[in-house]
Amino acid sequence: ATLVGVYDGHGDPDGSRFLRSRLFPLIHELAAEQGGAVTADVIRKAFLAADEEYLQLLRWSLPNMSRAAASGSCCLLGAISGDTHYVANAGNSRAVLGRRAATVGSCPVVAERLSTEHNVASEEVRRQLAALHPDDGEVVVHARGAWRVKGIIQVARSIGDVYRKKPEFRLDPAVQRLCSSRAAAVELTRPVITAEPSIHACKLKPGVDFFVVFASDGLWEHLSDDAALQLVSTNPRRGVAERLVQAALEEAARKREVRRGDLRRIERGVRRHFHDDIAAVVVFLDLDDGRRGKVVNSTSCSNTSLDVYSFFNSGA
Repeated sequence: ATLVGVYDGHGDPDGSRFLRSRLFPLIHELAAEQGGAVTADVIRKAFLAADEEYLQLLRWSLPNMSRAAASGSCCLLGAISGDTHYVANAGNSRAVLGRRAATVGSCPVVAERLSTEHNVASEEVRRQLAALHPDDGEVVVHARGAWRVKGIIQVARSIGDVYRKKPEFRLDPAVQRLCSSRAAAVELTRPVITAEPSIHACKLKPGVDFFVVFASDGLWEHLSDDAALQLVSTNPRRGVAERLVQAALEEAARKREVRRGDLRRIERGVRRHFHDDIAAVVVFLDLDDGRRGKVVNSTSCSNTSLDVYSFFNSGA
């Protein structure tokens, strides 16, 4: 199977680094137990196993890894197994398929979103959380200009973030010192976020399905699905992921009325007020089966069939 991962960490890079080293091996191990096939069930179990493994690692390592207990990562996975394409997501990253347009127009491809996002900016996600926590009227509150789970985090699903899942971590003194005063004060009787992924499966259509763009929310904050696909379909393959990221940075600069070159001169961390970290992977689907079987993380290098680019503004 061809595997693609985009891991967008928050709080600290430990969660995303852990996923980069462990998610694909877990998928291979679980697939081997089921005859070698990558299936939706294998992917789901791999997400949950990764989350549990991260939790156990922290249990053994506290207080030395207290910073990691206050961090987590969104996780977007693509898996092409035979003619089936799976997309699994926990968090707010996104995968968009570029498909041949049914009619001739200004753009030869049309966008089909393959992932479900779990950002509480969505009213539907807020309703889902409220239904899961009927006894908690503050499971989602509007704080610091955005809807947040318990006033802290904007995503309802992630890997890690264990102090939002297990009371024992929230109460650990070392973790409390790293958390905001609001996060440390939040009472926790049950997990308020989960590692359960949303999984989408589709049959690939040769000659119709051209490519998939996988990217963290930092890209989609500034580029629409259609704009991203237009850019990919009208540029050479090599380097096209970097073109996507640069286009998002151009738009971020335009919104803040600064020049693109000025963004790089802004101190890391401060630059987060202009744009988030951005990771993008473009997978082209016109390969024969003999060339499939790659594994790609959000910071890997690749040939022209898999183009990858990441831009970090926080040093993570």
